Amino acid sequence: MPKNKGKGGKNRKRGKNEADDEKRELVFKEDGQEYAQVLRMLGNGRCEAMCIDNVKRLCHIRGKMHKKVWIAAGDIILVGLRDYQDDKADIILKYMPDEARLLKAYGELPDNIRLNEGIANLDEEDDGGADDYIEFEDEDIDKI
Repeated sequence: MPKNKGKGGKNRKRGKNEADDEKRELVFKEDGQEYAQVLRMLGNGRCEAMCIDNVKRLCHIRGKMHKKVWIAAGDIILVGLRDYQDDKADIILKYMPDEARLLKAYGELPDNIRLNEGIANLDEEDDGGADDYIEFEDEDIDKI
């Protein structure tokens, strides 16, 4: 059997649980960057995100964040736009939920973005959900 020549296994690659992002400074967008909300994860380090400028882009998770920062649908991210490909972008930073609320309070994010939901709805307005409730009478149940 071959000898293991590495310095450890899977647990070493995971590293220590570094909680350095507990109190970090809020990062605002610069030129060439845009805020976005993740629509769905595609796998292979990629996701589909709707940017604030209403353009749907294919985003790539950079290597520094890969397997360290977990991104899910509905997360607010900061993407770096590409000069040569407008439909693709690179994920620079994932905002924590409290940071996303601060961005919305500062007016960086528009009011029609929903922060605390898994799915992203940028331009759909909620009509109260009155259509979802159906009331059955006793005679309707007896017919079934």
